[in-house]
Amino acid sequence: METAITFSVTARDPESAARAGTITTPHGTIPTPIFMPVGTQATVKAMTPDDLLQVGARIILGNTYHLYLRPGHELVRQMGGLHSFMQWHGPLLTDSGGFQVFSLGELRKITEEGVKFQSHIDGSRHFISPETSIAIQEALGADIIMCFDECPPSPADFAYVSKSLEMTSRWARRCKEAQTRRDQALFGIVQGGIFPQLRERSMHDLLEIGFDGYALGGVSVGEEKSRMLEVMQFSAPLFPADKPRYVMGIGTPEDLIEGIHAGYDMFDCVMPTRNARNGMLFTSFGRVNIKRGEYLDDPAPLDPECSCYVCRTFSRAYLRHLFRCGEILSARLNTLHNLHYYLHLLAEARKAVAEGRFSLFRKEFYAKREQGAYLG
Repeated sequence: METAITFSVTARDPESAARAGTITTPHGTIPTPIFMPVGTQATVKAMTPDDLLQVGARIILGNTYHLYLRPGHELVRQMGGLHSFMQWHGPLLTDSGGFQVFSLGELRKITEEGVKFQSHIDGSRHFISPETSIAIQEALGADIIMCFDECPPSPADFAYVSKSLEMTSRWARRCKEAQTRRDQALFGIVQGGIFPQLRERSMHDLLEIGFDGYALGGVSVGEEKSRMLEVMQFSAPLFPADKPRYVMGIGTPEDLIEGIHAGYDMFDCVMPTRNARNGMLFTSFGRVNIKRGEYLDDPAPLDPECSCYVCRTFSRAYLRHLFRCGEILSARLNTLHNLHYYLHLLAEARKAVAEGRFSLFRKEFYAKREQGAYLG
């Protein structure tokens, strides 16, 4: 059957599992590995679509749960779909809403049929099933949509995670059967917590159903960083080589480098945008907490090696001043820089894979961080 996307691997690193490739979608081609800025409510906070193009964004992530509650998926459909509504004409991915629903804790109840929950906004009651999640995402119209899954908490014992992934597998089949739009690619989500045998079982179930791509879910949900990296590493070989591999919800620049090293292609996280609004900035030499007093009269650019508009134009002293005064421009400039840093890092990683030197690139990445620890 013809699929909504095509994926091809164009290069492999000789000393690791890292790979580079391309995903072709109805709204454009995405080079991989790629980081997806998170546009929770049909906007990447503080950024215009032109800003996103300027920093190198190639695909944006939208949030099904939030867009279902506000402004409503039917309104978005009436406005021509999410691409038209937010005036982003490149590829879009929407998550299923599963993670947000399950994060509601006591405000939600999970059943075989789906999830009953109360809105975090006004307490109103709602129900999302696998079929509902697909219907919402079809109304939104993203190029890539995700299966509705249960994201088990961490820590969780083997018995709970095993039962949870069995339901996630049944839900995945229902999602596939509910899909009516063939111009959208549907990705399955591998669950299984920290247990290798459960991850293997989950992948086996999803491969039997068959999806356009596969995502690693249930990581970076409270487990120790070392355990998260272990899950990423032992799960990667389970993924089919001819489909995109997506790690959901990570993370730090180090997480991305390790994800690429393990052989994954797609990543997303709110970290660069959320941290920007909190004054935490990412640079070639590590993190900079722009709130610190040492930057009061620092004339240097934020990152001398960065070519973004912020680093070409403003001093650390000015960025600190904006943040301390609560100026709106602070959030805008900080976000612009952080997203440029993330997307440039991934572009350099792609280049390194293509040139067969990703392992050296990874070593140099960590060496710079050791040299720049003084930035704080």
